[in-house]
Amino acid sequence: MDPAIVVTFMVAEPVNMPMNIETIAQTEGAKEIEIRPRVGGIILQRVYNEGAAVEAGQPLFLIDPEPFQNALNEAGAVLREQEVRVLRAQRDEDRQRQLLAENFVSQRAYELTAADLAIEEAALQAAKIRVQQARLNLSYTTVKAPVSGVTGRSQFSEGALVSANNSLLTTLTQLSPIWVRFSFSDNEVARFGGHLNEKNVRSVRMILPDGSEYQQEGRINFAASKIDPMLGTQQLRATFDNTDQRILPGQFVRVRVIAGESETVFRVPQVAVLSSDFGRFVYVIDEQNTVIQRTVVAGDWIGKDWIILDGLNAGDRVVVDNLIKLSPGKIVDPQLRDAASSPRSNMSS
Repeated sequence: MDPAIVVTFMVAEPVNMPMNIETIAQTEGAKEIEIRPRVGGIILQRVYNEGAAVEAGQPLFLIDPEPFQNALNEAGAVLREQEVRVLRAQRDEDRQRQLLAENFVSQRAYELTAADLAIEEAALQAAKIRVQQARLNLSYTTVKAPVSGVTGRSQFSEGALVSANNSLLTTLTQLSPIWVRFSFSDNEVARFGGHLNEKNVRSVRMILPDGSEYQQEGRINFAASKIDPMLGTQQLRATFDNTDQRILPGQFVRVRVIAGESETVFRVPQVAVLSSDFGRFVYVIDEQNTVIQRTVVAGDWIGKDWIILDGLNAGDRVVVDNLIKLSPGKIVDPQLRDAASSPRSNMSS
């Protein structure tokens, strides 16, 4: 007879955990802004380092301010002239009022003088607005960052002519918080029990490209109200704190969404779950220390474990090593795996 194969097993113990599904996602900046000039002119200087982080209000570009300074001076001169005109019209109106009281002028003559005063005062208001606009245009010659973020590559160099509201100078991306876009198929949404939103999603975790789990937990900040008819998916977006700017826009990551009602499942190591033409299976040790091939229904990964939805019973002894030497009917010498590495311990940790 062949000697019994020494194997390590774990005892299958049911655990209650909410529904969770992983999917591929892509990161994007919470705010991705196109920096365009609000006035046209010649760029005199780029005052930021490309790709560097900037604070809100920090200057990025300097457009030649001289034409706008001249326009402000001209508007100021027109304003002072109009102030004199209003002062003269006020004196005329006062004089005509006194003469009217003494019946030296007609009512019509006084009304014409009062109308001239109203016209001059309206012109004064227009002159003040032109000064404000000229001052505003002068301030626009210094292109500033509207929010804190990371700058992109400059699209124009010093000496280039840019036009107002059209020329794209650079881009600015806000990295904290970082947004993550993903979607679930209508079948996956149905597994959660229906439409997902910020109220019924318990947790959103992000798995980085290297397989590690991001330390910050996210939350849903957008959930589409319907299934996309073209893709058959519900679009969602989660937000994560990114104060250390570890996550960059455009990265492909995975997200694990936990939602729905709790269900009784089993957690077994990934190495214990094998695949065949008929699906996934595990080796279970019976009372005679003989291995049996048991077909299982596997869900998603949690860390280094598979979630087994169906096929196992509480107390089953599941083989976790020397699997390549096993086949149905083999006699084994079972050794209980160290409790410190059991799924229940992993669950508690």
